[in-house]
Amino acid sequence: MKKNSSTQREITIQVQGEEKEVMSLKPEPIGPIPQETARVAKAACPKGSTFIKMRDTLGVLFQDEMFADLFPNDGQPALAPWRLALVTIMQFAEGLSDRQVAEAVRTHIDWKYALGLELEDEGFDFSVLCEFRARLIEGHAEYLLFEAMLTYLKQQGLIKAGGRQRTDATHVLAAVRATNRVVCVGETLRAALNTLAEVEPEWLRSFAPHEWYERYAHRIEEYRLPKGKEKRTTVVETMGTDGYALLDAIFSTPEMNWLRHVSAVETLRRVWVQQFELVDGQARFRADDSIPPPAKMICSPYDVQATYGRKLTTWWVGYKVHLTESCDADAPRLITHVETSRAGHGDVDMTPVIHQALKEKELLPTEHLTDTNYAEAKQFVQSRQEYGIDLIAPTRADNKWQGKEKQGFDASSFQIDWQAQQVRCPAGRESVSWTPAIDRYDNQVIKIKFSMKDCKPCPMKAHCTKAPRRTLSVRIQQHHEALQQARARQKDAAFWEKYRARSGIEGTISQGVRAFGMRRSRYSGMEKTHLQHLIIATTINLVRVLAWSEGKPLAKTRTSRFAALAAY
Repeated sequence: MKKNSSTQREITIQVQGEEKEVMSLKPEPIGPIPQETARVAKAACPKGSTFIKMRDTLGVLFQDEMFADLFPNDGQPALAPWRLALVTIMQFAEGLSDRQVAEAVRTHIDWKYALGLELEDEGFDFSVLCEFRARLIEGHAEYLLFEAMLTYLKQQGLIKAGGRQRTDATHVLAAVRATNRVVCVGETLRAALNTLAEVEPEWLRSFAPHEWYERYAHRIEEYRLPKGKEKRTTVVETMGTDGYALLDAIFSTPEMNWLRHVSAVETLRRVWVQQFELVDGQARFRADDSIPPPAKMICSPYDVQATYGRKLTTWWVGYKVHLTESCDADAPRLITHVETSRAGHGDVDMTPVIHQALKEKELLPTEHLTDTNYAEAKQFVQSRQEYGIDLIAPTRADNKWQGKEKQGFDASSFQIDWQAQQVRCPAGRESVSWTPAIDRYDNQVIKIKFSMKDCKPCPMKAHCTKAPRRTLSVRIQQHHEALQQARARQKDAAFWEKYRARSGIEGTISQGVRAFGMRRSRYSGMEKTHLQHLIIATTINLVRVLAWSEGKPLAKTRTSRFAALAAY
């Protein structure tokens, strides 16, 4: 192999294994279900299984032409993509592995019925399912299965623009170990050495000191590390010195410089920047107060997109999944959009992303119910102006002591003259300073100060501020007015009656978690995890459409036996 910076593709191939045979698409016409398969299936399942009902009610849903861009024009004919797409949905409906799916296609009569296969058909090798998912990701077609289902639902009139939709998120555990900083450092160096042992074994054998084989031959485990703080620091700084030596050899040796393009080496470099600093040429383990925030920390070399996240008292390593669904009273509850984000990514940043996606699908709601995390002042304005959406969510609480104690003069007690850039306090005094700024949450704000001469002798000072003078920080005019309107609206009982419908999204999240494993990633990386979430959402829509067609009512909220005693 030629060793230079242009060989990234060859490196990837060598690390992952041999190239697979090129598969081309020869579109297969979808014919009727074979008569013998239909006869045996109806006899074996007289009441109809889920998959028999799916084929009878929804048809096939997918066509080979949908996947034409994912296959080359020449090569060995591929298996029919419409069948692989349908099998993928069925796989998540049953919670099966790829091997179990291949066995089900060979042996289960209802699977053969749904897929339109002869009884004698031997199915396919399980590996084609992994390849099919890889094609969807590489071809940027992750939404293809989900949107094919949405197209069907729109054609049936089950979802449409307008009405109400609601959104919420839950945490997702990545398919990696959650480790501490020391273990992460050791595993990162070990992963880089294992990769280099594949792509450049001769050079690594000549470079690596003998003691490295003892340190990094086996997985780094917490129980093998010393317990004392000083000894642990010595161990991790030894790892740091080893990592710097490896990086220096790669970056300073011209003939080895191409190795910097290996992803494991780049991960090693990034982790070392986060965890170490060079002091007089020596690696020093960073103190806890000098490392990046948890949302930006690399937690594992095997999935650099998985980060720390926290919600209330729950900490995890992985991602978040955001589900948006329709919630009109006269229609089934169907998922209209799915987003997967990093664990430390704020929910509020996802609001415009979700609205733009719904706009592109022509599924914008009139009212969008979310929790407080999705609703900042700027979201209330943007949702209304750019998308025509009434964002219905409680505002964040006023954390100033005046707001907490419900006494004294909060920001709403001050009269703001936006044109004159002046603010009048309840005592009739005017501000002396008006300074535009950006706060730590990236919001545009106005910093307002009053004169010390006015505040110090003011008889109302005890109700206004505990500082020598009063200062205010308010949003820019549009955002401030929208925030005040939202706070006034939520004082009305009618707001909370309408907002009650938002809680129904919890049932959808519960179904995704308990029935389809949404909270645990089956694959490594955010792209694959996002595809998993889209397939789960498609499966949930499938299950709900079948239940709707059969007239099954929505399940009622469960009440514990102890809580039920309150009714007596």
